Amino acid sequence: MDAGLKLALPEATRERLERSLRPLDARGCKVAFAESCTAGLAASAVSGIEGLGHVLDCAFVTYSNGAKTRLLGVDPDLICSQGAVSEPVARAMADGALERSAADVAISITGFAGPAGPDDEEGLVHFAMARTGRPTLHRLERFGPRGADAVKLAALGVIIDLLAVAAITD
Repeated sequence: MDAGLKLALPEATRERLERSLRPLDARGCKVAFAESCTAGLAASAVSGIEGLGHVLDCAFVTYSNGAKTRLLGVDPDLICSQGAVSEPVARAMADGALERSAADVAISITGFAGPAGPDDEEGLVHFAMARTGRPTLHRLERFGPRGADAVKLAALGVIIDLLAVAAITD
């Protein structure tokens, strides 16, 4: 019997994640996530990399607007005026995760992984990366209507890219 649960990531994705984490680990950096549409996938993926899980400080799964406000300090008026899936909210989520953790890097993810409301674009995902002493970066991706699981996996690829950016610019 297997002693543990392994996340079934494609091998190439797992290898990319490991390559992105190694330089952060070498510098003693910690990472935090503020996840909405990925619902903990990024944290689970990082914690599953043998010998590098300790790079993860914490993760906030803030699927609801109320959780974004309670756990990350995102202003409810910002959510109301801009929408939960927006650049300003993604930036506020990343900033809130950085402030509420012992991490050096915080990455947020908010989007529509699967079908949503009639005015919502399926596959639209906003990312933000906050780092101690640096401006918060934003990235927008339009993955299209390929299904929630495929969008989440594609979003994990962007998260890995952002970790790599943090590793070379930290």
